[in-house]
Amino acid sequence: MTMTVHVDIVSAEREIFSGLAEMVFAPAELGEVGISPRHAPFISRLNAGEVRVKVTDKESYPFFISGGILEVQPHLVTILADTAIRAKDIDEAAALEAKAKAEEALLDKSGKIDYESAHAQLVQAIMQLRTLDRLRKRGE
Repeated sequence: MTMTVHVDIVSAEREIFSGLAEMVFAPAELGEVGISPRHAPFISRLNAGEVRVKVTDKESYPFFISGGILEVQPHLVTILADTAIRAKDIDEAAALEAKAKAEEALLDKSGKIDYESAHAQLVQAIMQLRTLDRLRKRGE
């Protein structure tokens, strides 16, 4: 019998996933983490990137998150994301446009833009595009 852990992925807008999984992969602040059932408890900030919930050997669900908090308990994984989107629902055209706008803003040397915000938007757009690319490579 395969052991599972309950996973909840929640954004500011809504709950995006709630169910059982064999593994969860997430972009923690210090690098990607893999969480299995009965994992030691911990809390970490999350970077923008892909969260993958492996339900079975043949089924997994990828999500894009823009950042947030990960809480791990032996039988529960909770991801509180600033923004969470199912990978298949990412708007590629919007992500490409956001990336181009952020790159253009970062080239502005007038000092009239918020460089930190532009950089964060660029990272978010790039990570959305990477998540889509991984989804396509896995054939999901």
